[in-house]
Amino acid sequence: MGKPPGMNRFFTRVLAALFTYLMATNNFRVGDAKEYDSRSSTNLSPSDFLDSLMGRTSGYDARIRPNFKGPPVNVTCNIFINSFGSIAETTMDYRVNIFLRQKWNDPRLAYSKYPDSSLDLDPSMLDSIWKPDLFFANEKGANFHDVTTDNKLLRIFKDGTVLYSIRLTLILSCPMDLKNFPMDVQTCTMQLESFGYTMNDLVFEWLENGAVQVSDGLTLPQFIMREEKELGYCTKHYNTGKFTCIEVNFHLERQMGYYLIQMYIPSLLIVILSWVSFWINMDAAPARVALGITTVLTMTTQSSGSRASLPKVSYVKAIDIWMAVCLLFVFAALLEYAGVNFVSRQQKEFLRLRRRQRRNNKDEDMHDGRFNLAGYNTSQCLPTKDGSAVKNTAPALNSQQSAAKDLETMKKKFVDRAKRIDTISRAGFPLAFLIFNVFYWVTYKIIRYEDIHVKT
Repeated sequence: MGKPPGMNRFFTRVLAALFTYLMATNNFRVGDAKEYDSRSSTNLSPSDFLDSLMGRTSGYDARIRPNFKGPPVNVTCNIFINSFGSIAETTMDYRVNIFLRQKWNDPRLAYSKYPDSSLDLDPSMLDSIWKPDLFFANEKGANFHDVTTDNKLLRIFKDGTVLYSIRLTLILSCPMDLKNFPMDVQTCTMQLESFGYTMNDLVFEWLENGAVQVSDGLTLPQFIMREEKELGYCTKHYNTGKFTCIEVNFHLERQMGYYLIQMYIPSLLIVILSWVSFWINMDAAPARVALGITTVLTMTTQSSGSRASLPKVSYVKAIDIWMAVCLLFVFAALLEYAGVNFVSRQQKEFLRLRRRQRRNNKDEDMHDGRFNLAGYNTSQCLPTKDGSAVKNTAPALNSQQSAAKDLETMKKKFVDRAKRIDTISRAGFPLAFLIFNVFYWVTYKIIRYEDIHVKT
C-alpha cells in the first residue's frame, strides 16, 4: 500500500530543514575556529614568540652568519662621542668614550606574527644571535660599562634588521709629529676592522648621514677638534686573507696658551733679566757674575722642564729651538761681562809688562857695569854753588809726570773700550733677539701653519 503524496512532501521538507540546520551549524564552527586561530596568534606571549623566533624550536643557529654561502653581510656603523681627551704625548695615545652602533640584516629574524614594528630586547639575548666580529685595530686598552647594568642595546625590526649599540671607553694609539710643538696639528685615527671574517663574508661601511656624531659642548683641555671628520676605508691584506676595515680621522689643533704662560713668557723675561748686567758698573764683578750665573741656571732648569712631558724623539721641536736660543742669549750675556772685564784689565797687564821690561833693562845695565845716577836721584848729594842741583832734578820730575799721564791715558783708553762693549751690547742683544723672534714666529705660526693646514 503506498504512502499518500502529502506524507512524502512532509518528509522532504523535514529533510531539507535538517540539512539547512546542519550546514548553518557547520559554517558557524568553521568561522569560530578561524577567529580562535587569529586570536591565539595575536595574543601570543612574548616568551613564546622569542622562542619561536630565535629559540631552540626556531632552528636559528647563532654560529652561522646570515646569507651563509651567499653574498657578504653589509654592516653599517656609526659612533657617538661622549668624551674625548687625555691626549698624552709621551705615550702617543688618546682616550675616548663612545657609543658604537652596528646595523645589519638577518633574514632569519624577520617576523610578521607580532604586531610591534620593532623589538627592544634584553642584552642577554645577544648571545642568542649572530654578531659581527668587530674590533679596533689601533686599540691599546678598552673596557665595557656595566653600571648599573650592561650598557648594551639590541633592537630587531620586522624585516630582520638588527641594531646593536654598545658603550665603550677606548685608549687608542695616535702617532704624533711634534716638529711644530706646541703649535702643531695632530691627526688621530680610529680604525674598525673585522677579525675573523674576510670580505667574502663581512663588509663594514659608514652610515651615510651622521656617521660620526659629537656630544654637544664637548671641549678638550689643550686642543680644538675640527668639525670635519675624514671617513675612509683601510682594507687590510694579511696572509689569512683580505679583511674589511673602516676609519675616521680626527684633526686636533693644539692651543698654545698653556705653553705661552708656562714656558715662553718666563724664558723671555729671563733673557731680558740677563741684559740688566749691561747697565751695572763693570767694577761690580760680584753683582754681574751672580746675575749671569743665576739666569743661566734658571734657563737651564726651564729648558729641562719643557722636555719633561715630551717623548725622547730624535728630531728638533719648535720649543727646543726657542729654549736653546734663549739659553744661548743668556750665556752670551755672561760671556759679554767676561770680555768687558778682560778688556778693562788690559791696561794693568800692559803696565805689568812695562815694569818687567824696565826691570830687565836695569839688570842688563848693571851687568854691563853702567850706573845711572838719575834713576836713583843722586843729584841731591852733589855739591852745588849756583843751584845746578835743582836744575838736574827737573828732568826726573818731568819723566815721572809724563809716565803718570801716560798711565792715566792708557787706563782711560782701555776703560772706554770696555764701556763701549757694554754700550753696544745694550742695543745689540735686544735687536738680535727681536730679529730671532720675527723669524721664529713667522716660520711656525704662518709658513708651517699653512703647510699643515694644506696637508690636513
